[in-house]
Amino acid sequence: MDQELDARGYAVVSGVLGAAERGALRARFDDDGAFRSTIVMERLGYGRGVYRYFDYPLPPLVAQLRESLYAQLAPIADAWAESLGGAERFPATLAEFLARCHAQGQTRPTPLLLRYRAGDHNALHQDRYGEIAFPFQATVLLDEPGRDFEGGEFVLVEQRPRKQSLAHVVPLRAGDAVVFPNGPRPVRSARGYSRTIFRHGVAEVRRGGRLTLGLIFHDAK
Repeated sequence: MDQELDARGYAVVSGVLGAAERGALRARFDDDGAFRSTIVMERLGYGRGVYRYFDYPLPPLVAQLRESLYAQLAPIADAWAESLGGAERFPATLAEFLARCHAQGQTRPTPLLLRYRAGDHNALHQDRYGEIAFPFQATVLLDEPGRDFEGGEFVLVEQRPRKQSLAHVVPLRAGDAVVFPNGPRPVRSARGYSRTIFRHGVAEVRRGGRLTLGLIFHDAK
C-alpha cells in the first residue's frame, strides 16, 4: 500500500470486507440507534444523498477495520510529514491518536455510512473536522457496480502546483477500499518535494443504489 500511495497518491485495497460483512453494514443504515447524526446532502449544497455518522461505541467490525488501517497508515503519514518538512508525527495506535483528538475537544466519532440512489452524487470536498487531523482516510464500497448500481464512480481531483488539476477515477468492486489523502501529498521534484492537494467525490449514480462505509481516523468537535 505504501508504494501505491507514494506513486499515485491513493491506493486500492481489494477484498477488505466479505459479502456477509457488507450485508451486515447495509442492514445497519436504518438502525437509528447506531448513529449520532444524519445529513441530507442536498439541504447543505453538498450534492444529493444521505449519510449517517456512527455513534460510539462503533460496531465492532467498523472499529476493528479503523484500528487496523490506522496502524498501517501511521508510518506512511509520518514519512509524508517528514518529506514536507512538517514536525507532526502520529502515534502507532488509533487509541493514542484519538486521545490526542479528545484532548483538543474533538470527541465525536466520524466513521459513517453514505447512501446514494439514482440521481445522487457527492461534490468534491475534504473531511477535516478540527485542528487535529489524520492525513489519510478510506472508503469501502458495499454494493457491486453493474449489478446493484451504475455510475457512481469514486473520483479524486488532485490540485498540482503550476499545473492544471488531475482527475483520478478509481475503479472499485464490492468490498474494496480506496485509501486517499485529505491533506497535502508530497511529490518529488527537482528541488526536493512539492505538494499536491486532493479532494474527493462521487459521480452521479445513474441506476440503483450505492452504499459505502467511510473511515475517517480523527474525531470531530
